[in-house]
Amino acid sequence: MTEPQVRCVVADYVATVTLDRPPVNALSPQMQAEIIETFDRLSDRADVRAVVLTGAGRVFCAGADIKARAGRSFGEGERWSHNRSIREAFHAIAECRKPVVAAINGPALGGGLCFVASCDILVAAEGGSIGLPEIDVGLLGGGRHAMRLFGHSLTRRMMMLGYRVSGAELYRLGVVEACVPGAELMTVADDFARDLASKSPAALHLAKRGLNAIEEMSLRDGYRFEQDMTAELGNHPDSREAMAAFAERRPPRFMGS
Repeated sequence: MTEPQVRCVVADYVATVTLDRPPVNALSPQMQAEIIETFDRLSDRADVRAVVLTGAGRVFCAGADIKARAGRSFGEGERWSHNRSIREAFHAIAECRKPVVAAINGPALGGGLCFVASCDILVAAEGGSIGLPEIDVGLLGGGRHAMRLFGHSLTRRMMMLGYRVSGAELYRLGVVEACVPGAELMTVADDFARDLASKSPAALHLAKRGLNAIEEMSLRDGYRFEQDMTAELGNHPDSREAMAAFAERRPPRFMGS
């Protein structure tokens, strides 16, 4: 039996998802399928309210498996199916109903960058980095995801020169919320996830759904969409509970989904 390439452990409403394909967690059809299945399942699990995504070992995700692709010939339809699987793995994270914290334990390259950019809150280890090395290995891709994190010149520097942005630089630029020693990374990521898990699951889902939708909207259309989300949340019991808890100066007791 093939060993799983994605591991998931749930405790105290937080799911920790680990990419685990030694030695560098490079992408494979199996990993992509397992990412999609894992995050789709997490969307429906009542015992999960937040997710942490990280990599096993010293690398978050090295992106495409260059050794496996070198000299490979695609049959009819295989290339398009392969490409669809990759992008759906990214979308499964972005579209997960639960907020996802990226714990960047090492290099996140190419597809690894896309995984990171698909998460909601980012934290990095001092040895973490983000890059697009495709230009040096005969590939392209990841530029649009990089644009979610970086400005005009730096995105082009990364894509055209293969430049990697270190964890310290990511923090200086405001791309990640923290850059900490590797031994502290999962504690910091878990703290963010537990804080997220303490919020109303219904409110978090609507907030993430709204943020995903308004990213490509104008200011007028985006704020109107958010107002609709606010109205939808107002009909949920968690909204009334949040207001009552605030007025009564007590911790809220949220329903769940």
